[in-house]
Amino acid sequence: MATLKHIASKNSDYSAAETYLVYQHDEFSGKKILDEQGRPKLRESYILDTLECGEASFATACLLANRKYDKNNNPDDIKSHQYIISFDPRDAVENGLTMEKAQALGLNFCKENFPGHPAIVCTHPDGHNHSGNIHVHIVIGSVRTQEVERKPYMQKPRDWREGMKHSSTAQTMRHLRVAVMEMCQDAKLYQIDLLSSKKRVSEREYWMKRRGQMKLDRENAALLAAGQQPTQTEFETAKETLRKQISDVLDNAVSFEDFSDRLLQRYGITVKESRGRLSYLPAGRKKFIRAHSLGDKFEKELVLATLKENAKSQPIILHSNLEEEPDRIKKLVDIQAKLKQGKGIGYERWAKKHNLKAMAQTLILLQEKGLLNEDALNQRIAELDTKFHESLAVVKDLETRMADNQKLRSHAADYKQYRPLAQKLKTVKHPAVFEEQHRAELTAYRTAAAYLKANNITSLSSPNKLEAEYCALASEKAQFYEQYREAKSELLKLKDAKQNVALFFREEKQTQHHEREGVCV
Repeated sequence: MATLKHIASKNSDYSAAETYLVYQHDEFSGKKILDEQGRPKLRESYILDTLECGEASFATACLLANRKYDKNNNPDDIKSHQYIISFDPRDAVENGLTMEKAQALGLNFCKENFPGHPAIVCTHPDGHNHSGNIHVHIVIGSVRTQEVERKPYMQKPRDWREGMKHSSTAQTMRHLRVAVMEMCQDAKLYQIDLLSSKKRVSEREYWMKRRGQMKLDRENAALLAAGQQPTQTEFETAKETLRKQISDVLDNAVSFEDFSDRLLQRYGITVKESRGRLSYLPAGRKKFIRAHSLGDKFEKELVLATLKENAKSQPIILHSNLEEEPDRIKKLVDIQAKLKQGKGIGYERWAKKHNLKAMAQTLILLQEKGLLNEDALNQRIAELDTKFHESLAVVKDLETRMADNQKLRSHAADYKQYRPLAQKLKTVKHPAVFEEQHRAELTAYRTAAAYLKANNITSLSSPNKLEAEYCALASEKAQFYEQYREAKSELLKLKDAKQNVALFFREEKQTQHHEREGVCV
């Protein structure tokens, strides 16, 4: 699961990049870690090579290039670019990835994709999170020092001409992501489809989570030392919370109107569309958050596609379940607690009337169900609770199987559709040109082939058979969902009724106590 990250730097001190790669730094402050004698400590393990620097250091080569071509004279000019390729921690154990092999892959990647640029290629054995993921830093000076042969992916003169500056455009990043995927495939390493990532975490959010987790861990350690149990063990950024809330609604909504209504009523999130793009405004925030900063899954195109699929696969949930059920009994108000909070006599009068109506509804419900006995009520609640959780578990399992079926159908379609192109690639006269012309299709084919191989699928079922399996799962889900919905509805009513009865008798007891005190006085 190699990932690719890009960082542009305006720092004119080119030696700072090499210093960071060679010496230990505090991951939060960025300052060098010193030994007992006050000297910077070298990293315990690293491999570093330079390219296109000649006899000079990387810093000197970049400064000479700037002077020769009269570039990077403005403080706001981008002086260097850093690309970080992080490999899956499992690659070291299962696929024989070593630091030496990763460094060789990084050097070759740099030569192929950044020719003519002074560069540092450095491999580290671990990342910030100590998960054991070997990763490669590729730092290039922004100015190309020599003209290079034009390759199929190069679109503009700046991509091959001497004295031009490198630019990390969306098209460039797409090419590099494809190159990383192909590199992992050739090296038989784990990989992820970098072209369709559903979650996008910025550098700022990453460090916010790291700092927040460290603070939470310290607070939890103090609680445990005091004999208390922590209530939260994992720190969650505001964007992570927003992603979960949107996903929760998106998984069940069947139209954009339904989606926006659920977000607003359930979580207080406002969604708006502007110039074909979606933005989200969480409760308590004044500035909208663009869907692009959250991930592809939350952008307009994929949101609408998901809603369309939901409408097909969940025909039984065509109505909004956000509003309270018409026959749902009202909850009693804890009048004494409200009065202690500062509520006035007017509120007390309203609450007493409200409680009388709610208690009348409660008694009618319990009489209809034949549950006026406390033991019978508790037994019925226990039965419904079991039925509710059992039905929910089956629904979740069926939803997972339906999602797996959809994924298999998608990959199977790509595999069959683009396999002829992959076979044709072996016979064409100019493979590189053909590859570039059909890069998206070939990438989809290779991703599908990798998925089928990873899941040991050697023969594909017909589309009609897969569609029939999906329909059967959807039908079964509809039956269990109805059981789940009915059990949940009755369970909530009876729990409310039980709570109302308990609160009613507590209020009566308090009233009688106050009356006796008044008589004694």
